[in-house]
Amino acid sequence: MPKHFIIRTFGCQMNEHDSERLAGLLVADGMEQTDDMEQADVVVLNTCCIRENADQKLYGTLGSLKQLVDAKPGLQIAVGGCLAQKDRDRIQQKVGWVDVVFGTHNLGSAPGLLRRAAREGPVMEILDAPAPESISNHLMAPDAVRELPYAAWVTIQTGCDNSCAFCIVPSVRGPEASRPIAAIVGEVESLARRGVTEVTLLGQNVNSYGRDITRRRPLFAELLRAVGAIEGIGRIRFTSPHPKDLRPETIEAMADVPEVCEQLHLPLQSGSNRVLAAMRRGYTAERYLDRLAAARHAVADLGVTTDIIVGFPGETERDFEDTLAVVAEATYDSAYTFIFSPRPGTRAAEMEDEFIAPEVIAARFARLKAVVDRSALARHQARVGRTEEVLVEGVSRRDESMLTGRTRQGKLVHFAPTAPGMRGTPAPGALAEVTITAGHPHHLSGRLEAVTARPRHRVRIPVAGISVAGVPAAGVPVAGA
Repeated sequence: MPKHFIIRTFGCQMNEHDSERLAGLLVADGMEQTDDMEQADVVVLNTCCIRENADQKLYGTLGSLKQLVDAKPGLQIAVGGCLAQKDRDRIQQKVGWVDVVFGTHNLGSAPGLLRRAAREGPVMEILDAPAPESISNHLMAPDAVRELPYAAWVTIQTGCDNSCAFCIVPSVRGPEASRPIAAIVGEVESLARRGVTEVTLLGQNVNSYGRDITRRRPLFAELLRAVGAIEGIGRIRFTSPHPKDLRPETIEAMADVPEVCEQLHLPLQSGSNRVLAAMRRGYTAERYLDRLAAARHAVADLGVTTDIIVGFPGETERDFEDTLAVVAEATYDSAYTFIFSPRPGTRAAEMEDEFIAPEVIAARFARLKAVVDRSALARHQARVGRTEEVLVEGVSRRDESMLTGRTRQGKLVHFAPTAPGMRGTPAPGALAEVTITAGHPHHLSGRLEAVTARPRHRVRIPVAGISVAGVPAAGVPVAGA
């Protein structure tokens, strides 16, 4: 009887995709995936260490697993990812029931390490960098167990060469390492043959993709054009770019390649030039706004999101007011706002004398949210009456009587599953025309008009209830299936 495994993921999209790749490796090793912790023979925790409470989440989860470990002899616990890369042998010293610890550079070793631990006892293997010859192979995962059949993440680059004062990524992910364009194109071609229509290109700084290959200039614009030429791929997204590396040729490619979505995530972090310098971001607020304006000028109807840190050490009231001013001028569609979190090993963590009082940060955070929500609401309300192309994702988590999907700008839309004269319900992966009827700070509401394209992947219609892909219950025809 095959062993069953379950993976719990903490952190960003790169971690989510790493978990998909890891699931594919474990399946190839003869295991079966399960969602039932009680059924699992192997529990893998894929960790993140970006935020301060990441350590608490990991050790809290490991503590909650102790009862299961005691009740099920032979159960294996593995910890991988960024926090494993950082803490190394500390994890097994602190938690005696962890069998395997592996890092960000040797995810492919996990199945072998689990077998070794079953024979020899607890093992820990952390590499400081991936082997040069494995850069392409260890990132390509056409057999990853992907959550969605119509959309996929594709890693184009790992690591980061920047030295932002608040960020620990270079320490746990290493320097930038780019996959060859041919390897990426080959993976996307394989995905397209399986029915994937939307890909998201992942990297710590996608704008600098290929700079380590050419030793002269980034190749991201060429990569966008190459992926856009692949038959069957209708939508291309990417994350995350760095503002200092947003080059004219990348903006030109975004405008020229129809498959590249009208969406740009451009992390601001702060609107104060003094704080940006302390953060070591490599740009000023004025330069940031100039590049944002260039992107909006070139790409019609561009949706823009950002990241902002509140309470970076030494941030004064004037600094924060500068941030509010830039955020108001940028009129973002949405923003991910964070309270500064000191990470051991970063420059900012050593600035203890300049830490901001929690009550001051909380008040600033609320003020920032008000500005962000105001611009997001205005931009969303401006879309009322427009008919949008929506990629259907399935049943809404908020209301099971509604469907949900995303526009090309990445905006979430909730809409009724049927339209006058339409037989059935659009399946996940279908393209639909939806007229926007209301705008809210964090989503849109709409009315389904028509299904314009069927899913390219095989749609499985369930016998009863709602399938894992979100297809409606048996007895309900699926439009475009």
